[in-house]
Amino acid sequence: MILGIGNEMRGDDGLGSILAQKLSILENENITVFDGKTVPENFTGAIKRETPSHLILLDAVEMNETPGHIRLVSKEEIANYSISTHAMPLSFLIKYLESTTPTKIMLLGIQPKNMDLIYETSPEVQESLNYVLKLFNHLLKTF
Repeated sequence: MILGIGNEMRGDDGLGSILAQKLSILENENITVFDGKTVPENFTGAIKRETPSHLILLDAVEMNETPGHIRLVSKEEIANYSISTHAMPLSFLIKYLESTTPTKIMLLGIQPKNMDLIYETSPEVQESLNYVLKLFNHLLKTF
């Protein structure tokens, strides 16, 4: 299962939501994709019902790296980073899901360039989005 997180009205903060929308059109019966936008906690019921083996969260993560840097962020590291602009801290969501499901949870973070109220994704982040889409597309074809 994939859960994209972000606010498309805040520039690069929308990257998780954009990825989820694009990944949802890939046809693969082994994967479910949700666009959690700024309220990923609204999808906890669906996640618990489907009990996926793995849940990949996609989000903008301030890691003090160059814009577009992609990284798998461990749950232990999440408190060290500024993660997107949602109401509920992502660490709370992960702790809740871990306590209610056997799902293995990972966060794929991309370093944003700009999360101001703009409507465009920066070129650096767009390049990373394209890379992640190609990667998932390739991986899903092998299942």
